[in-house]
Order: sequence, then structure tokens, then C-alpha cells
Amino acid sequence: MGKGKFIAGVAVGATLGVLFAPKKGSETREDLKELFDEIINKIKDIDIQDVKDALSNKIAEIKKSISELDKEKVLEIAKQKGALLKEKCEELIKYAKEYGVPAIEKTAKELKEKASIVTKEVISRIEEKKAAKQGA
Repeated sequence: MGKGKFIAGVAVGATLGVLFAPKKGSETREDLKELFDEIINKIKDIDIQDVKDALSNKIAEIKKSISELDKEKVLEIAKQKGALLKEKCEELIKYAKEYGVPAIEKTAKELKEKASIVTKEVISRIEEKKAAKQGA
């Protein structure tokens, strides 16, 4: 699915760019041929399994970060882990966008929002415990 959309997007963009360029027909056809050859070479370099593996690894890292964050007791470390979690979610979004996987991109954005909520809850919980200890 992602590969097909990627190919279509690249092909349409390249074709439109060449078609609207002010050149003679023979030059335009030659440019198109070169662009399609370039697109095919780039497509050959894309390994769908590599994309799947990279997405899976990024998701596993995010799951681990959320798990670690939820167990955190120290406020400063929780804030650092929260920032790292946000960064990992942004990487996942960027990667999904780069490889034309809109379903993953949408879900990754939702994941980022939920991770932000979890981070705020954990930090709030730690702050409350810290305040309770200081008040006792």
C-alpha cells in the first residue's frame, strides 16, 4: 500500500514538473524517460520489509519508553523520558510520512497525543507524591 502511493506520488510530481516546463516535445519526452528511469531505480532501492522492520522497531521503542515512564518515581527523570518519548513519536510520524504510509502516520499522531497525556499524568502523580512527602 505505501509503496504504491509513494510510486504514484513521485511519478505524478515528476511528470507534472516536466510537462509544465517550457521545452520542446522531444526534450520533454527525454526528460520524462530519464525521470521514470530514476524513479524505477529509487523504487528498486526501497525494501518494504526494511520499512516494516523500521516501523516495528520504532513502535517497540515507544512502547518500552511508555512502560519505563509509567514506572518512574523521580520527577526530573520522568520529564527527560517524556521528552524522549515525544521525540520517538515524532520520528515515527516523520518516517511514516516519508515512506507514504498514511494509516501509520495517522495512528502515530494519535499515539503521540496519548503519550503526551500519559507523560503529563506520570509527572503530575510524581509531583503530588513529592508534595505529600514534603507536607508530612
